[in-house]
Amino acid sequence: MDRSRKEDLVAELQQTLADTTLLVVTHQNGLSVEETTALRHQMREAGAGFKVTKNRLAKIALKGTQFEPLSNMFTGPTAIAVSEDPVAAARVAVDFAKGNDKLTILGGALGDKALDVDAVNALAKLPSLDELRGKFVGLLQAPASKIVGVLQAPGGQLARVFGAYATKD
Repeated sequence: MDRSRKEDLVAELQQTLADTTLLVVTHQNGLSVEETTALRHQMREAGAGFKVTKNRLAKIALKGTQFEPLSNMFTGPTAIAVSEDPVAAARVAVDFAKGNDKLTILGGALGDKALDVDAVNALAKLPSLDELRGKFVGLLQAPASKIVGVLQAPGGQLARVFGAYATKD
């Protein structure tokens, strides 16, 4: 690989790291092309990305970013999972690693906070940002629907009384 291509890869990786909130570092020992493609597809569906990295280039790209403390994890066959959603990449990586022993979670970072394997696993169990938004909207709508139900109850009772009197005659 020539020098200009390496510089382009480092710049691309730096841009990816600048746009991400969560970085999960993994070892991928012997993943087939089909398995890697399936993992990338799952990541894309969740709004995340998965990239096999060259360690030396990744360490250069990490310099000056919030993820620089993770540079010691980049040894061996390394790949990274990234996402703007603070849960998406962790959830997909952990779920895939459970079903495939060729992918191992090494750790990661959420913003400038380094995460160990247990923290990444705990993060994967949290609800996603969209799920939290849905729960919040449901909580906001619940009081309004209860108020409507309470206000309609007397009218419904009155209608049932009139209906009973109408059938009685």
